[in-house]
Amino acid sequence: MKPFDLRSQKLVICLGPGGVGKTTISAALAVRAAMLGGAVDVMTVDPAPRLLDALGLEEDSSEPVAVALDGIRHSRRGGASSRARLRALRLDPKRTFDSIIARYALSDAERDTILENRIYRNLSGALAGVGDYMAMEKLLELAANPATDLIVLDTPPATEAIDFLDAPRRLLELLNSRAVSLLGAPGGLFRSQLRMVDLAARAVLAAFDRATGLNLLSDVQSFVRSFDGMYEGFSARAARAQDKLRAADTAIVIVTTAESSRIAQAREFIGALEGAGLRVAAMVVNRVLAELPDAAELTSARIAPSLKKKLKRNLADYAALKTREEVSLGALRDSLPAGALLMVAPDLGREPRTIADLAEIGRSISDA
Repeated sequence: MKPFDLRSQKLVICLGPGGVGKTTISAALAVRAAMLGGAVDVMTVDPAPRLLDALGLEEDSSEPVAVALDGIRHSRRGGASSRARLRALRLDPKRTFDSIIARYALSDAERDTILENRIYRNLSGALAGVGDYMAMEKLLELAANPATDLIVLDTPPATEAIDFLDAPRRLLELLNSRAVSLLGAPGGLFRSQLRMVDLAARAVLAAFDRATGLNLLSDVQSFVRSFDGMYEGFSARAARAQDKLRAADTAIVIVTTAESSRIAQAREFIGALEGAGLRVAAMVVNRVLAELPDAAELTSARIAPSLKKKLKRNLADYAALKTREEVSLGALRDSLPAGALLMVAPDLGREPRTIADLAEIGRSISDA
């Protein structure tokens, strides 16, 4: 099987559910690409504390930070070029949303109105799908830098593969929905367009406002109206993001483990992606067990019989686990789309703590 050629890609999207080490694999691929001489940006989502330390990131590192690669740059397939560098950032959906409002609002007054609106302050951090869409927005920002060879994107955990990739369209549907349009309409138009159910909903909100003094309805209307003139920009960037996802130099990589439940999820991911017309370039199976030790060495070892018996029992248990894993890997190979690669990442026996650990994982993946 040919190595996965990171050098031919402009964007690698690592996709998968939570708990399979997707962030670690994203970071490892980015380190490997930098070792091969590329100028690489990796955007991670909620990395574990040790991974934050390995990448040199603070909790609030929402802009690219240079990662030191001293001592690991040179690859067996050639040394690093003068362009080689790695930058990392941690996706912060709220900050990204704020920066988009600041950049694209039609005026400073509009910008301040949106950012100070309490509906926006709550929704920008809690609305379902905001993290997915803001990852797309940050991706477009990073991709605009001509000095970057490759972007590795660790996507937010998704229950279905299409959740993240379909985020721009879903957010636009929300912003352009009838309910949102009616909420933003002027008073007279608002009254003329609402049906009885809408009037009832408005009456409830109005009664709630009178009881609490929160002015919720006016805040919602103000929030929606303040986006007038910005919808076209959201739509244009969503279209650019969709084009980027389908570009020839974009690789979608599914990250999974060899557990049966995860294999079923991976197959569902593949089906969802194919249904959306998106190509899976590779699948990385994370935390694969090491090869079995030679049983003959154990037989000839000069150790106490009781210890040898215990080791033989442990070896038999390990062999059973390894056999089950091989069956799972075979099932995954059979379910891969034509042309997609199956790659494995070793179980280090510990949580990756250093850039060297990530380099070891990345080298194992790309050399598989």
